[in-house]
Amino acid sequence: MTLVAKGLEGIVANSTSISDVRGDIGQLIYAGYDINELAGKVSFEETIHLLWHGELPNPEQLHKLTSALRAERSLPPEIIDFLKSVPRTAGPMDVIRTGVSMLGLFDHATGEHANYERAVAITAKIGVIAAYFHRLRQGKDLPPIRTDLSEAAHFLYLINGEEPTKEATATLDVAYVLHADHGMNASTFSARVTVATLSDMFSGITSAIGTLKGPLHGGANEGVIHMLQEIGSEDKVDAWLEEQFAKKAKIMGIGHRVYKVLDPRAPHLRDMAIKLTDQLGEPKWIRMSEHIATVMREKKHLNANVDFYSATVYYSLGVPTDLFTPIFAISRTAGWTAHVLEQLADNRLYRPLSEYTGPEVGKVVKPIDQR
Repeated sequence: MTLVAKGLEGIVANSTSISDVRGDIGQLIYAGYDINELAGKVSFEETIHLLWHGELPNPEQLHKLTSALRAERSLPPEIIDFLKSVPRTAGPMDVIRTGVSMLGLFDHATGEHANYERAVAITAKIGVIAAYFHRLRQGKDLPPIRTDLSEAAHFLYLINGEEPTKEATATLDVAYVLHADHGMNASTFSARVTVATLSDMFSGITSAIGTLKGPLHGGANEGVIHMLQEIGSEDKVDAWLEEQFAKKAKIMGIGHRVYKVLDPRAPHLRDMAIKLTDQLGEPKWIRMSEHIATVMREKKHLNANVDFYSATVYYSLGVPTDLFTPIFAISRTAGWTAHVLEQLADNRLYRPLSEYTGPEVGKVVKPIDQR
């Protein structure tokens, strides 16, 4: 009898040296480094180098990478025209997916390092696509591209039209690091499956963005804020949770497909959420979050995951709710492109089997007028 693993649960589909998720002990590793060693100690740009090259950069290597990323930020005029033509009610993830796909139309990279150059270009431009669309839907001007800001600072500058504070930049930078990669998750697997056919990198990243869009993957952080807004106030948390328990409803941001213990990224985002709350003087959201997390841990033995606290962090930074998942996509592009490069370096087409559950052979085709 064929063993069927729905959702490929427990199946090892490939090997990778990029990252490892050790769900039983709550550990996330990037190329040999525990995420707790990286968060707050290295920049997102250093993390990109680590994922792409397997080692943290020295000053010269970091300068080379940051210079390459900053030189690739400008969008083709045709993509800016596309962004201007998009309905203002369009979903940001839909716009980003289409914008990244369009980038492939303007790809002129050739030679031995062409895919690396594509990885640089996509990583540099995805945040600009998201930010420019956000500005345009508000009827605002498009700030000129700058090459003197980090990836995190440049995104905040583009969406707000002004240079961000050091605190806001540092907060988003850590969030980028924490979201940069996460093993063979759904969107990463999607990217690898696509490029394994020897399709192009733009198609692979487009597949990944489409996969991340789903509420069971990247869309969960947006759902957390909607949940908190639905509850409304701290005194209504317990009654709301009891109602959800009775309906056997899923609580957004709680539990994880892989982690059986605390998601190692969650404490970093929790600390940042508390710090931002202290600075901005809006304690309600984090107090509600903490109450929900405590109840879920005590009554359901489930822990908060990375989405649970990242939602409060982004909300406190003034980021619109529907840009939460795009921020996830911007940071995860570092990991997606790393996996695409790794896949193509030792490629094999993914071709899993399926279990047929239809009727056995024996039916006879009748003419259409007899059916």
